[in-house]
This record gives sequence, C-alpha cells and structure tokens, in this order.
Amino acid sequence: MPDGDVVVHEVLADEANGYVRRGEVLTGESTGLGLQFGGDEAALTVALLPWAVYPRREWPAKLFTLGPGQVGRYRANFRFLITRCCCNPSWYYEDWLVHVSNGSPRPDRFVHGKPHFAVDHRVHLYGGRARSGQ
Repeated sequence: MPDGDVVVHEVLADEANGYVRRGEVLTGESTGLGLQFGGDEAALTVALLPWAVYPRREWPAKLFTLGPGQVGRYRANFRFLITRCCCNPSWYYEDWLVHVSNGSPRPDRFVHGKPHFAVDHRVHLYGGRARSGQ
C-alpha cells in the first residue's frame, strides 16, 4: 500500500472490458476519479465533482468526512451518453466501488475491513426505484 495523506482504492468494472473488475490504488488529491478532497489534518471531506451522467445529482455532493485512520466507501453506477445523435444513441455504463482512507491503512484494510462510512448511490439506470441490498 502506498504512503500518502489520501489513499484511494478504485475498483472499476466497465462494459468495454466485459464488466471484469479492475482495481487500482491511488494516492494524493489528484486521483482522476471525480472526487474532491478538502479539510485539514483533523478531518478529510470527500465530495463528488459534477459529471454529465445519469442519474443527475446536485453538485458538489458531499459523501462523508473522515477522521484520521477512518475509511469511507462509495458505490455508484452511471450511464454516460457517448453520442448525441438521436438516430444512433450510444451509452457507456460503469459500476463504481471506491474506498477512501484518511491516512495510510493496513495493506488488507479495504478488502477485509468494514468502512466507517458507506454511501451507495447505485440506481436502476433507466429510471425506477433505487437499488437496495446489493
């Protein structure tokens, strides 16, 4: 596990790879995941940056605030519109599971530990009620 003030473990399953999960551990505030970090040594605030996706949300959306040594989990799925041509719309889908730690966790912390905070924004991507229990 790399050292850093912010450690992010990203597991991405996308349509282009047949929804095979791919994991990556990133450090620092520039992770490229659309997450915004703020706060100080006492607390790390994690929020989402705006994306052109479905479902639409109010931005920035605060996910959680982590104290030193705490871990947060964010789950979401998205539907991206690739082409804007009404005669041939094309969509791209993603399912996210992101763990964020305020400080350097144990090497197995994300896989075997329970997060202090968990936010699940997964939805039915074509409308309807929110997904539950998954």
